[in-house]
Amino acid sequence: MLKTIIFDMDGVIIDSEPQHAKAAVRTFKELGADVDIEYCYSFIGSSTKKMAETAIKDFSLDISTDELLEKLNKTKKEMHEKEGYIAVPGVIELIKRLYRDGIQLAIASSSSPKEIETVVKKLGIKKYFEKLVSASQVKHPKPAPDTFLLALEKLGASLEDTVIIEDSENGVKAAKECNVTCIGFSSPDAVKPQNLYKADVLIESFDSIDKTFIENTLLRSHGKPITIASTKRLIIRELAVSDIPQIYTIYSDPQVRKYIDNIDDYLDAEIEKQKAYIQKVYSFYGYGLWGVFGKTSKKLIGRCGFENETIDGKDEIMLSYLLDSEHWGYGYALECCEAALRYAKENLDMNRIVVVIDHDNSRSIKTAEKLGFKYEKDVVFNDKDRKLFSIQL
Repeated sequence: MLKTIIFDMDGVIIDSEPQHAKAAVRTFKELGADVDIEYCYSFIGSSTKKMAETAIKDFSLDISTDELLEKLNKTKKEMHEKEGYIAVPGVIELIKRLYRDGIQLAIASSSSPKEIETVVKKLGIKKYFEKLVSASQVKHPKPAPDTFLLALEKLGASLEDTVIIEDSENGVKAAKECNVTCIGFSSPDAVKPQNLYKADVLIESFDSIDKTFIENTLLRSHGKPITIASTKRLIIRELAVSDIPQIYTIYSDPQVRKYIDNIDDYLDAEIEKQKAYIQKVYSFYGYGLWGVFGKTSKKLIGRCGFENETIDGKDEIMLSYLLDSEHWGYGYALECCEAALRYAKENLDMNRIVVVIDHDNSRSIKTAEKLGFKYEKDVVFNDKDRKLFSIQL
């Protein structure tokens, strides 16, 4: 259960990286070091102290670490006083929403304690954070986990209930060293794109992020499937690895198999494909092919969901569904598809959805029409002639 969220500050709450880099270049040049801005960007996600220590060695600077830190912080302060602090779009609104939702919030940043304090005061968000933690309070800055571990200790938070939001490669590495779920913020305006592949999910904006999204990311990172919908007779949820043998049994039914493309003949190979699908697709898109379970029996009886496909040269979102043949003719397909379409409209902001159906699959054609899909045209999909139906939500 989601209880705590820890934010990085620079690049996540404030768009400060360009200012900090320019301030560092100016300071180093004043000391006679021929430094370009790319050198300073290489320390994104680490601490100013680490940059100072490294620069002294790299350029044989005749100055102590403390003296250089003082100069760097003075230049940054002058730049902030002149230009102000620029909040990352959407993040303050997100912080306020999470606070209202009762989530414990903290900042764990590579900036100094004084600078963190100044930023939250200037932006009017100090009251939303229970703890403000600086890398200067630990021995090893990011990518070491020390900064986040100190924050967790001060908050009394557990690893299992915490999510970290980071924008740098070093920060993501530090989060995962703690074994904490991490959301990687990849800003389209980032001055130096970061390698965030270790994050559990990547986002490019805070505008559509909420507690539910973050909570779902936490659950997925711990291998717990998300429930999509509960109907009168069915539960629709993300598939887990343990479900794969059951779904393969359904796929192997000759009556079902003739309507499915690209199923491997060997269970081990199919399991590996499905594992990769479960681990990547749900978190990346927020949707995929979900499992359909009997509400009373708890038994997997099929799957239903959405896939991204190119059909007749056009990118489409396609509704896909199938049930084991024992459950045909009882309205289960209509029930699970209605729930999926409702979820798409309310949670996924989908507008146009299509289905592609074999010409002889009269049962699925009838279901599509009951759902409100309208026939558009015949198409060739996966090397077969089929019918294309569409709906506007």
